[in-house]
Amino acid sequence: MSDSGDEGLSARERGELDELRQRVNALESAGPPRAARHHPLRSLGSVLLILFAALLSLLSVVAVWANSIVQDTDRYVATVGPLASDPDVQEAVTDQVTSAVLDRVDVEALVQRLTDAASAQGVPPQAAELLTNLDGPIESGLRQLVSNTVERVVTSSAFETVWVEANRRAHAALDEALTGEGQGAIKLEDNQVVIDVGPIVEQVKNQLVDAGFAPAANIPDVRTDFVVFASEDVGEIKTYVRVLELLGGWLPVIALLIAAAGVYVAFNRRNALIGTALAVFVAMLVLGIGLTVARDVYLDRLPPGTSQAAAGAVYDALVRFLRAGVRALAAVALFTAVGAFLVGPSRIAVLTRTGCRRSIGALRDVAGSAGFRAGAVGRFVHRFKHWIGVAVLVIAAVVLFTWSYPTTAVVVWTAVITLVGFAIREFLDDPSAPPAASGADSAAH
Repeated sequence: MSDSGDEGLSARERGELDELRQRVNALESAGPPRAARHHPLRSLGSVLLILFAALLSLLSVVAVWANSIVQDTDRYVATVGPLASDPDVQEAVTDQVTSAVLDRVDVEALVQRLTDAASAQGVPPQAAELLTNLDGPIESGLRQLVSNTVERVVTSSAFETVWVEANRRAHAALDEALTGEGQGAIKLEDNQVVIDVGPIVEQVKNQLVDAGFAPAANIPDVRTDFVVFASEDVGEIKTYVRVLELLGGWLPVIALLIAAAGVYVAFNRRNALIGTALAVFVAMLVLGIGLTVARDVYLDRLPPGTSQAAAGAVYDALVRFLRAGVRALAAVALFTAVGAFLVGPSRIAVLTRTGCRRSIGALRDVAGSAGFRAGAVGRFVHRFKHWIGVAVLVIAAVVLFTWSYPTTAVVVWTAVITLVGFAIREFLDDPSAPPAASGADSAAH
């Protein structure tokens, strides 16, 4: 029997005894409790720093999105490319191209040619005169013919190619719209970003000729603009977007440093961390609501004649990655708050930790009964348990911070893998090894 009396205990019991010893040592080294000190200015400073960090986190998401849309052409094309198969956009393009084609077809001239041809064939004058009253039916039938032809072209893969290439060329105009520094051949005009779908007119003209409508061959090459972005307030907002673009690479780092400072100056840093995470979560919630409100405001202020459904689809596509960033950061904040809460002294947190530890301990006992021995690995994990936990958290943070455009799925899977890492650490921990010298081990449990 050893002096400690630990022999005869199961691995789980030795682990619990080791944890109790660490807690007793921590309480004895802490000394008698000191009277609580009140420093209103320090607490106020912590709150202000946390609130400022939450505001900067909101601006950081917008800044990263602005950079991805303005500076990365491929990212922009990937954003608006799927619109080629959106029914509302296809309908709006079909109506616009149909009008462009019909505007260049002289129905009266067609009727006159038909009348002249009838007269040349010896048709009685009364019958030839009736042909002059067919302007309306002919125009209606022609519109139906053109509309059906345009719809076939717009719903084909050829339109997707035209759409993607036109948007790639128009990216410079979007740069002009958001930053005022566009240098491409396409410029911002009348506070609108437009793409030319004129090549669709050429394809429609060829199909009309192939269908037997010879006058379509006389339709000249035309430029047909489809509005991607339009707002009377472009001049007011592009200055702010330009500032966000310049700060896009640094703003997330600044927000993180300010949040860390707010937590550091707080008396109860764990509660401050929870407060910071919740503040960021609320900021993301506000930004998400703001995007929905901005959509309605944007649609209400569109120029007359613009398709509301198509404009809404374009807006949703442009802010799709922004919304994804909002959800991802909100998930990070929520997981951080829950994690900080679960390492605290509350009854729920203690019960949760104890339940998880006992479950893993029971699994370890079963594995031990089957012959599993952690050996040197278990002793190493027990000795450096705290630093292994720190390493797991650091790796998770690095993955999230260096991921180009993390999504909610990336955040969730990172959290799951992190929990699995802690579970493996707990499973491999060999409580029979000497306890670690550092009293900070309890913080990583």
